Amino acid sequence: MSQTAMEDVANLPIRPVAMADLLTLLALYQHLNAEDPVLELGLAESRLAEILAHPGMTILAAFDGDKAVSSVTLTVIPNLTRGGAPYALIENVVTHADYRRRGLAGTVIRKAFAIAWERNCYKVMLLTGSKNPATLRFYANCGFKQDKTGFQVRRTSAT
Repeated sequence: MSQTAMEDVANLPIRPVAMADLLTLLALYQHLNAEDPVLELGLAESRLAEILAHPGMTILAAFDGDKAVSSVTLTVIPNLTRGGAPYALIENVVTHADYRRRGLAGTVIRKAFAIAWERNCYKVMLLTGSKNPATLRFYANCGFKQDKTGFQVRRTSAT
């Protein structure tokens, strides 16, 4: 970690990722799911291009120089209820192992909240598969309430 990051990670720039950030973003994602298969570069480029072109979808990252060190994916979804107010979903919250426990993820999440509120979202949702009390406490400290029940269906490899 650079001396700057060690001294004050709260002041690291946070911005939407661009195509030029692909390799550092992929490296960061290894800290989210280390067992995930490594994407072939062409497929990764195609997927990031889709994300960047998708209305309402943003990957925000904190950068230490050119290195992405914490990120979230924010998706703002149009809606026909709540007076037409959109809602948002946060996914893929990750911080590089060398940068954890310094407030970066919370700072990036708060930036995502600010964007959601600017876009008039009435709520921001997040699902986590973690049962770790520290992780759940972290999300609660960010302002999330654990007051709904989440469900998911995953495609099986046979489907």
